[in-house]
Amino acid sequence: MPKSQPLQETSAPQENSPPQPRTSPESAVSASPSPSMGRLVGVDLARALAVFGMYVVHIGPPLSATDGATSWVRYMADGHSSVLFATLAGFSLMLLAGRREPKTGLAGRQAKARIAIRAVVLLALGTAMAMEYGGVIILGFYGVYFLLALPLVRLRAKTLAIIAAALALVTPQLSFALNSLLTEPVRQSINAYDPLHRLSDVGVLDLLFTGFYPTITWISFVIAGMALARLDLSQAAVQWRLAALGAALTAASYGMSLLLAGKHALDSLAEGGPPSGGSGSMPPDGGSLEPQASSLLTAGPHSGTTFDIIGSVGVAIIVIVAATAAMDRLPRLRRLAKPVIAVGTMSLTAYVGHFVIQGWLPSLGATYDEESWVTLINFILGAIVFATIWSRFFRRGPLEYLLNTATKPAKHIR
Repeated sequence: MPKSQPLQETSAPQENSPPQPRTSPESAVSASPSPSMGRLVGVDLARALAVFGMYVVHIGPPLSATDGATSWVRYMADGHSSVLFATLAGFSLMLLAGRREPKTGLAGRQAKARIAIRAVVLLALGTAMAMEYGGVIILGFYGVYFLLALPLVRLRAKTLAIIAAALALVTPQLSFALNSLLTEPVRQSINAYDPLHRLSDVGVLDLLFTGFYPTITWISFVIAGMALARLDLSQAAVQWRLAALGAALTAASYGMSLLLAGKHALDSLAEGGPPSGGSGSMPPDGGSLEPQASSLLTAGPHSGTTFDIIGSVGVAIIVIVAATAAMDRLPRLRRLAKPVIAVGTMSLTAYVGHFVIQGWLPSLGATYDEESWVTLINFILGAIVFATIWSRFFRRGPLEYLLNTATKPAKHIR
């Protein structure tokens, strides 16, 4: 079972892009580069980086056992990898709904139905996995994100960006207030009538307000990703503007937090003490949580504050734009990165697979030093090898294929 709080881990894990507009890793590397191809391959590269960040959090050494450059890698993976997945989830949602121009009419209704079906499947899969691996599973939260973002799929980039910014400014404070009201007796009373909570200990209250990835604050990341998807990321001018925006958001939010909350403002909350009251998250042991107003000034990973949300979105923008620009302008790097890109095309499989394999290791008699990087490296190499071989024969990963098959009934919508 994972030894630390989430990633994102994973998510996402994350949906695969629809097959029609996407270029497979095979053709993406062999074909002459085009703006469309480079743009989507860059997104797959960003997904792969989020997967590996998730592996760092769940399999790598704890932050307390690292130093130097390894501490920086471990710290950046905490929270930021899951935020990157959530942002890319919003991007993928728009790939289904019509990226640059929203689908309308029959195509639009069918696209919304596909998104809704995926959301339900992810919620069910997330609940099933949470029964075994606990509340660190992000898939159920993804399902809620998708359902709540569904009414926004036809909005323009500017409108989506404004909504994301407004939510980032308001929801942490709202979450703090709600968390103050949701005392342990109140939570127990609500959870007693919640079938999801009885199944997996991750119920509606957790999904919306008190879980590791509470929708109330994390929906901002998804909507920010939707706004990014509306932009023409192949244009150099757009890339430069977004890079500048990401850097400004990161520097301003983290700098302001350090100024207001002191030198420990950016400390990671994925290990050790309870999460901030800003996020409304439950502490790891499920005990009571007494939120402090001062916590709203911090910006550490998983703190769920306005500073954390804005700074994390800035980091996600930088990663996505850097990956996109690299795939557009460096064809040799694109060829070398082909195995890594393959992981990004099947990130849902990679996410679920690392939990399953990690759970199997004890039953196979395998042990490893939790403060060593060797197991992490083996997981990363294993994911790369599997994805490379699989992508030579199939267009989608195993779970991506099943998820796509589950959405087939949407074609009957009229």
